[in-house]
Amino acid sequence: MEFLHDPETWIAVSFVVFLAIAGRAIVRMINKGLDERGAKIRRDLEEARRLHTEAEALLADYRKKQQDAARETGEILQHARQEAELFRKEAATNLTAALGRRERMALDKIAQAEAQAVAEVRSQAVDLAVAAARRILEQQMAGPRAGGLVDQSIAELGSKLH
Repeated sequence: MEFLHDPETWIAVSFVVFLAIAGRAIVRMINKGLDERGAKIRRDLEEARRLHTEAEALLADYRKKQQDAARETGEILQHARQEAELFRKEAATNLTAALGRRERMALDKIAQAEAQAVAEVRSQAVDLAVAAARRILEQQMAGPRAGGLVDQSIAELGSKLH
């Protein structure tokens, strides 16, 4: 047993004992570090899953809002088109009515001018007829009786012709 007297043997034995004692502590520390790291990774994974679920919910909510907005925009456009068509029809009706009124007014003015022209022509014709009758009667009638008849006829003629 000579190897027991050798210092290198005792160094080797003490090294093995040191490794046995310290190895347990080192292994425990390594295991503890690995366990902590595993727990942190699990927490991070759970947080990532939770965030992923929230993100999917938000995405679904925004897609729904986008669809609702698109539907509402379509409805607004449809309503605007219907109102524009209604306004167009109303404007066409109003224009037709306004043109009809203007045409009636123009026809009324023409009829008035025509009636006025006819009245003026009649008035001038009556005046000319009276003047002509006066001249004829003055030329054919002489004396005091003629003057009275002429005056009487002239007075009656105006009321009968108008």
